[in-house]
Amino acid sequence: MFTAPLTLRPGEAPPSRRVHPVRRWWRDAAGLVACATLLFVTALWVADQGVQQLGFLASGLTSAGRLTGLLSAALLLLQVLLMARIPWVERSYGQDTLARRHRLTGFTSFVLLCLHIVLISLGYAATDHTGLLAEVWNLVTTYPGMLLATAGTLALVLVVVTSVRAARRRLRYESWHLLHLYAYLGAGLALPHQLWTGTDFTASPAATVFWWSAYAAAAGALLVFRVGLPLTLSLRHRLVVDRVVREGAGVVSLYLRGRRLDRLPAVAGQFFVWRFRHGTGWTRGKPFSLSAAPDGRRLRITARDLGPGSARLATLPVGTRVWFEGPYGALTGSVRTGRKVAMFASGIGITPLRALLEELPYGPGEAVLFYRFSADALFHHELEHLARTRGVRIHYLPGHRAPGSWLPSLYASAPDHTVLRYFVPDIAEHDVYVCGPGEWAAAVTECAWQCRVPRERIHFERFGW
Repeated sequence: MFTAPLTLRPGEAPPSRRVHPVRRWWRDAAGLVACATLLFVTALWVADQGVQQLGFLASGLTSAGRLTGLLSAALLLLQVLLMARIPWVERSYGQDTLARRHRLTGFTSFVLLCLHIVLISLGYAATDHTGLLAEVWNLVTTYPGMLLATAGTLALVLVVVTSVRAARRRLRYESWHLLHLYAYLGAGLALPHQLWTGTDFTASPAATVFWWSAYAAAAGALLVFRVGLPLTLSLRHRLVVDRVVREGAGVVSLYLRGRRLDRLPAVAGQFFVWRFRHGTGWTRGKPFSLSAAPDGRRLRITARDLGPGSARLATLPVGTRVWFEGPYGALTGSVRTGRKVAMFASGIGITPLRALLEELPYGPGEAVLFYRFSADALFHHELEHLARTRGVRIHYLPGHRAPGSWLPSLYASAPDHTVLRYFVPDIAEHDVYVCGPGEWAAAVTECAWQCRVPRERIHFERFGW
């Protein structure tokens, strides 16, 4: 069944949509702010005699504990900002890169927090000439804000434990996302302790202004970009389910209509976090990419049945109200550097690339698609329509892939880069877009490097969380 909103005649280019540019200096500026924050925190510790106190055992342990606590707090706030969905930061890095840096920053912050607790406890115990356990009990029960800080630490422990890869594999995305929100609770519960007993937070006017500003910036970013902006866009555009179409076994497409969708700043290749107001559990968001280029009249998403969150899409009645966050993602035309494009999709990863092939400008023969699938090819009729009307060269790759390769076992007799050069001799002149499971995408990326595709021309979006 051919349901795509394609109306192009052979050789006709798609209508242009505004693509927000990716300004390289945004990325540099964000990194500079992060580094400057950590340097400033260290400078505050130095100015408060932190280095001088390292010369003695008790004061040295306490001073080292102060420094690790300060750095942990700063990294915790940076971690919150990394996933605050700040538009210019998100467009510059992309959610894939931001998620990796968020995870690295979070684990580093937690390790420093553990060191802070241990070093401070040892330092205070050495100063008071008491046992370690007795000192810990005294700190928790008598110091202002410490009970709240202990509860905040336990909340962060829960977040870290459920963020370990082995634990994530056992959790549904919705459950993991809900548990992850405890990171905000942990940061909030730690604030009273830092302000009431953390002398480094109040040692000078500069320190006081810095920490209050840092917490205000983190809280403000969350309220504006994670709550205010999504709520505003959802109320403005009033999306509802217009049509539900089964694309194949366990795969369903939702067509969404709303108001003034021509003013929604979405382009092909991006994704949204969706909430469908029907049945139980609708408040838990689920990310899905656009599977068709937005045309100003409606949106389309396509999902495979991978769990309760995606399975319920097939049962949504027409007219169901939709709340959304986004658009997010940097797998768009804004990162393109040349005219020619090569798309590599695996499974449900075809959805954003199919939308890109519809929206991007290119001439006949300037776009090639490699599409790997195990059973049936999604959007087969739509892809063939693109081949006829836009001149897209399509290579279907059915069947299970060979070990360590992105190609099916049919091509196992030849190296991946040899096969790729056979199909696309000038692959190094193409912008390469990759979307699919992590190991498969890594194999494609490695193959592109072997074919001398510059790194700045390789654009990918990983699935996973």
